[in-house]
Amino acid sequence: MKRYIFNYRKAGIVMGLLFVSLTAQAERITPYSFSFSSQSALTGLLLLMLLVVFVAALVLKGKADAISKQHHSQQDEEQKMQYYLRKFSGEQIRKILEATSKRRTHVWFVPFAGLGLATMFPSVAMAQIEGSADKSSLLGEGGIIITITLLLIPVLFTIGYLIFRLIGTIHRTQNLEKQNEANQLVKYLSSLPPEQLEAELKKRQFSLDYQLSHHELSGTAQPEDKKGLIQINEQAGLPIVALKKKALPRPNIDPQLSKLVLWYLGCAAFWLLFGTTIGEYVGIKFVAPDADHVSWLSFGRLRPVHTNVVFWGWASLGMLGLAHYIVPRVGNVKLASIKMGWYALWLINAAVILGSLALMAGINNGGGEYREYIWPIMLLFGIGVGITLVNFLQTIARRTTKEIYISNWYMVSAIIFGIVIMLVAYIPYWQNGLGETIAQGYYMHQGVGMWFMFFTLGIVYYFLPQQLNKPIYSYSLGILAFWTQILFYTLIGTHHFVFSAIPWWLQTVAIVGSMGMVIPVLAGTTNFLMTFKGAWYKVRDSYTLPFFLVGIIFYFTGSLQGTAEAFRSTNLIWHFTDFTVAHSHLTMYGIISFFLWASIYAVIPRLTGKEAPQITVGAHFWLALIGMLFYTIPLMLGSTLRGSMWMEGKPFIDSVVMMAPYWLWRAVGGSLMWLSHVFFVYNMYKMMANRNVVDVREAAIEKLTTTIHSGNPIA
Repeated sequence: MKRYIFNYRKAGIVMGLLFVSLTAQAERITPYSFSFSSQSALTGLLLLMLLVVFVAALVLKGKADAISKQHHSQQDEEQKMQYYLRKFSGEQIRKILEATSKRRTHVWFVPFAGLGLATMFPSVAMAQIEGSADKSSLLGEGGIIITITLLLIPVLFTIGYLIFRLIGTIHRTQNLEKQNEANQLVKYLSSLPPEQLEAELKKRQFSLDYQLSHHELSGTAQPEDKKGLIQINEQAGLPIVALKKKALPRPNIDPQLSKLVLWYLGCAAFWLLFGTTIGEYVGIKFVAPDADHVSWLSFGRLRPVHTNVVFWGWASLGMLGLAHYIVPRVGNVKLASIKMGWYALWLINAAVILGSLALMAGINNGGGEYREYIWPIMLLFGIGVGITLVNFLQTIARRTTKEIYISNWYMVSAIIFGIVIMLVAYIPYWQNGLGETIAQGYYMHQGVGMWFMFFTLGIVYYFLPQQLNKPIYSYSLGILAFWTQILFYTLIGTHHFVFSAIPWWLQTVAIVGSMGMVIPVLAGTTNFLMTFKGAWYKVRDSYTLPFFLVGIIFYFTGSLQGTAEAFRSTNLIWHFTDFTVAHSHLTMYGIISFFLWASIYAVIPRLTGKEAPQITVGAHFWLALIGMLFYTIPLMLGSTLRGSMWMEGKPFIDSVVMMAPYWLWRAVGGSLMWLSHVFFVYNMYKMMANRNVVDVREAAIEKLTTTIHSGNPIA
């Protein structure tokens, strides 16, 4: 034990030295002087890579140490065998009882011969690059930079390969250990007297088979109300308020549909990490605008790459993947066409890939925010969404349930609105003069409210009651929010152009529509929070409900913030500032992304039977939440001060200088958000990776059954 403490103390000292070196390097760099071609930046990057590799080595060493501690006392082994015996499932108990009923009277035990494992690891020789005395001049040369980069590539690749091989070795060693435990469990079960073993297993079987009748409190008598105080529905029709019914046992999920949904969600996770990596770099450029001088990586090209990737790649594919699970589920029918789902997936991915390359190459639609993709590329996305609409409508038409659940109302309507707004934005009929501005306002705001928000609310209406194991609080509130959002949200696009040349009356209509949005927001928030009524205690024991709760809170605050921004008095201060950037992240990130994460964490374990580690889910949640607050609050505060400076007539450049620390906070918050996405992608891998992990109980049952049937002694 002292040796391990000593090693970790040394590791802490080394990490401290590396951290101090990084800090010293950072102190010598002023924000606006940063550049990747500078000596300080290269040294800092090298130290950072060393720190990352060192941390990875520590983690792997910890795993290796845990595997090496395989010596247990006899008492520990006895307790472990008792634990496995208590954890047998009903099916496993049935298999053991069938096997032991055929067991012969005499069973001979012979020693079990273990399997050997040998893995070859390539060794890496670390070389030091000696520079000349004038390091500042050499490291600034392009040839030196390219040489260092070329040397780092094979070194980093080799380190990554070593880590990958070591992880595989650890995995195989753990499986061997579990196989040994399975052999010990077989010996333990065989050593028990048959009567004792059968009694223990039947006791466990009885506890597993016992179920409540769900009439313990209410009884089985028919309802009778002589005083007329209770409303008894004798004939269930198609009411406005859906009847509340008990949850039914869920059938097995179609493997083909499961594969399709996982591909949608996997692609969405990739685009989230890619898009926010671009966004992270764009945020850094606010602090260090001279970080690079490559045209493909300029701010004007990368910013639309970031927004479009997270819009059409992350959020859209995430929503559509979840919808492919929900639509057939609530209709109690199979998806109409799995092939159409795959076609839509490939078309949308192709649109995002081609669109990103085109934007980085400078090929764009010319200034229309969120519609920078040129029309042939956006046509691929539109065709994919259209195929999905046909697929969902055919599935709903074949439903075996009488009613159409509210989730399908929201999601199908969102797809219809999405197709409409794309047609309005890209058909060159309204794009003349002010018509271009009005169409842009309609497209930009309807894309957020009637595509992303509408779709996501439909997803929440399915997964939130499912996770709480209770029906939605009020179907009527859901319908009220549905129709009022359609009524008011479709009017508010031009509130982005208050005080412009757009007719004054149209601006006023947009402001009134923004005020009307209070109705659906209050109805939806009330509905969701009241669904939690009587189930708040479940939040602390769930890793999906906190995501839902944060999404609901920001659904209320972010939406009403949009209403507050629409007034002419607030437009004077906040328009043309970063306040709108903070607001868009508060809604698209705080609402859409948190709802999608909650639903993804709810559905993937149902499809794969695997759950993500609790600690990394918690890291994802807190880093995303804290990072978003660090991102949005400083921007809102700084933008308010900046708008006030403009109204006071102060020089524009003074407001730019004033915003510098708030942009630094933006970069810090964005970095935390990006780090949370790394954890999310890791969690997706843990939930979706098809790695064969040995189940000690199943392995023991299989060996016991095979041994008894073959008549051979247990090894």
